[in-house]
Amino acid sequence: MLLLAPFIVCTLAVLLDRLLGEPSRLHPVVGFGRLVSALEKKCNTSPARPQRGVLAGLAALLLITLPILAVTLWLSSVLDGLWLIVAQAATAWLAMSLRGLAEHGQAVAEPLHNGDLVSAQEQVSRIVSRQASALDEQGVAAAATESMLENGADAVFATLFWLLVAGMPGVVLHRMVNTLDAMWGYRNPQFLYFGRAAARLDDILGWLPARLTALTYALLGNTKLAVECWRNQAPQWDSPNAGPVMAAGAGALNVRLGGPSPYPSGIKQRPLLGGTDKANAASIEAAIRLVRHGVVLWLAVIFVLSVLAAIIGV
Repeated sequence: MLLLAPFIVCTLAVLLDRLLGEPSRLHPVVGFGRLVSALEKKCNTSPARPQRGVLAGLAALLLITLPILAVTLWLSSVLDGLWLIVAQAATAWLAMSLRGLAEHGQAVAEPLHNGDLVSAQEQVSRIVSRQASALDEQGVAAAATESMLENGADAVFATLFWLLVAGMPGVVLHRMVNTLDAMWGYRNPQFLYFGRAAARLDDILGWLPARLTALTYALLGNTKLAVECWRNQAPQWDSPNAGPVMAAGAGALNVRLGGPSPYPSGIKQRPLLGGTDKANAASIEAAIRLVRHGVVLWLAVIFVLSVLAAIIGV
């Protein structure tokens, strides 16, 4: 039973996400985000000074993460057996967003299917930072497809990875740092230095999960094209983790992603990713299926490894 605990915990987390989705009230990640915003206002007082900005960002990161991490470590040490399994599964459920990811993606795909570009633009503006009103149908579909692939790594597979590697503390640390990067990791005058520590730590914690996600996408789609895109296109992307994930995912789906995109600050020229098919509503849904099938694959692999460990007595 205990040797199957990793499989049981991961399966319970996925089932809780499937059945309950994200809590509509008192979501810990939302509460954490509010604390992050308040702390940034207090600490980010010298955004134009490189050394002071970096040190302030590092201090803020440690100040907000270490107490929460300490409590999580303590809980992991005092809980055991069934209570530990339940606590780990609940923590992973709160950090995971497989159902939410699919719902956000489907909310964009449905109006695109119906030819309602305005509604699709409104929905995609909730999940990407691009200037949605300037996107055409293909641009909306590409933005949503990219979001499904990238957030599949950050909000789904990275959670499962850190749950297996480091239990509750690993899940909590990754979710906190990933949230900090999402809020502070902008390359603009306000966060260029202050958010650097959070961005670098997020790159480190996400490095291996991102590549396992890219491998998952490649195995479940057009493997040859996915590997080629991963090898040739990912190094051109400015993010060391998003590049492999989106390049492999775009190749697996044979869909064209990347390219110039409108932001409030202007047009950002991004490398092209993937194959030749234009993004559309179907590519969003295909990306959702790719993430879902990837979770099934991960659970199957975890089960097999758990059984093998039980057989050989590890």
